[in-house]
Amino acid sequence: QITLKKRNFTETIEIQITLKNYDPQRDKRFSGTFRLPAIPRPNIKCCMLGNAAHCEQADRIGVAHMSTEDLKKLNKNKKLVKKLAKKYDFFLASDNMIKQIPR
Repeated sequence: QITLKKRNFTETIEIQITLKNYDPQRDKRFSGTFRLPAIPRPNIKCCMLGNAAHCEQADRIGVAHMSTEDLKKLNKNKKLVKKLAKKYDFFLASDNMIKQIPR
């Protein structure tokens, strides 16, 4: 276990990689993983914006979720939307919900 010095700011890392003999037009699939020495955000909060099926799945695994009806209750109220955005670190959305979210 590596102990790191406490920082007073959010640390970020940027990586730029050049791959030799790799043609992105021809070789479409590329994946890999890299294990970081320390967990960057251990207590991350997620919210699922989805249809009934995805909300049910989120409920089973213990992730917060909002349905289309819950989003309609916000009704473009900027204060409620900002409060919701501050409450979670990131959101996941169903493919059919993505078109409705900006409204």
